[in-house]
Amino acid sequence: MSELVDIGMPRLSDSMEEATVLAWLRRPGDRVTRGDGLVEVETDKATIVYEAETDGILEEIVVREGDTASLGAVIARLRVGDGAPSAEQPGASGPVREQQQRSSGDVEFRDAIRQALDEELERDARVILFGEDVAAAGGVFAVTPGLHEKYGSERVFDTPISELAMTGAAYGAAITGKRPVLEIMFGDFLALSMDSLINQATKYWFLSGGRYSCPLVIRSVVGAGGRFGAIHSQMPISWLIGITGLKIVAPATASDAKGLLKAAIRDDNPVVFLEHKRLYSLKGDVGDGVVELGRARVAREGSDVTLVSAMKGVNDCLAAAEQLTEHGIDAEVVDLRTIRPLDAETILGSVAKTNRIVAVEEGPLTGGWAGEVLACVTEQALGDLDDAWRIATPNTPIPYSPPLEDAFLPGADRIVAEIRRRLR
Repeated sequence: MSELVDIGMPRLSDSMEEATVLAWLRRPGDRVTRGDGLVEVETDKATIVYEAETDGILEEIVVREGDTASLGAVIARLRVGDGAPSAEQPGASGPVREQQQRSSGDVEFRDAIRQALDEELERDARVILFGEDVAAAGGVFAVTPGLHEKYGSERVFDTPISELAMTGAAYGAAITGKRPVLEIMFGDFLALSMDSLINQATKYWFLSGGRYSCPLVIRSVVGAGGRFGAIHSQMPISWLIGITGLKIVAPATASDAKGLLKAAIRDDNPVVFLEHKRLYSLKGDVGDGVVELGRARVAREGSDVTLVSAMKGVNDCLAAAEQLTEHGIDAEVVDLRTIRPLDAETILGSVAKTNRIVAVEEGPLTGGWAGEVLACVTEQALGDLDDAWRIATPNTPIPYSPPLEDAFLPGADRIVAEIRRRLR
């Protein structure tokens, strides 16, 4: 037996009352899978792509493109068949889904983040979580539902829209005994946090002569591919990579998202923790351990060329590596996990084996971390190198047009094409 399930306008914020449907990405009769882009919605904060919450067939579109609807209002209906997972409303706390995923070992990236926050809030009473819409609404990307209800308004709370004020508050909390986790909704607006983060938080240990620490974590959503446009899709790593005293964490898997976030929260100095928005629906096995900061992992063994990347780029490299086997090329894939500190030892060990390195970065070619990786290798292992180059994005703003944005990003097909050309 099949049933019709209502799809409501996403409840993305307690402060919002309505949103506008800009474009439907699926049409009636189309089959959708959980995590597929379903509809493009414009809010007072951003243009976002809302993903399907379950498998099924799009039966009916209720709110047409260009029309506005109240939050929670039915905008479409999905037909869910026998054996398909149950749908859930956006913003629901999701304890049943999380328990099912915990038992099956099939945990979404977003739920792995939530597990880490939950466990660290429970483990250490000094940990607090705050930011725009993280409490009552459970986060714009449904990462933090249920935490406000569990820990109360003293430890999980919403803030006004002022990134500088939020970061200043986090800094003040960190140097007076708390361990704050601040969410800056989009990494594009980390620029507004720079004074408190760079001139205060990252210098505190140094200026105090090593007597005092500043245990502060800033979580932020980054990356393109979601049709968010030029101002909500940037990768701000190049803005931050030269800041001494700052760690930059960039997980690619659900397991690392949890383990690295736990490590970041326990670290005694500032950490920027970046979450790629196109990874939130990625599933994987998740444990309870802490993953050490500054340690890369070899995601795939190979002998002909080393691909180094982070976040979504790791998955693109793994897909490219599989395609390259059809052309007789055996690629090794290194997942950096943390951009700063950089695990040079793992990278150099891989290059010693393959003699070629490609740094694949979703970010501008100029000034990115890929250049730092190649500089490290050429300085320390020039004798092992036969070839080295970067695959990155052009030095232009990120386009909003879907085909232009796809062409802009360094996906698997481009990686394959460049490696085949260089290894001929």
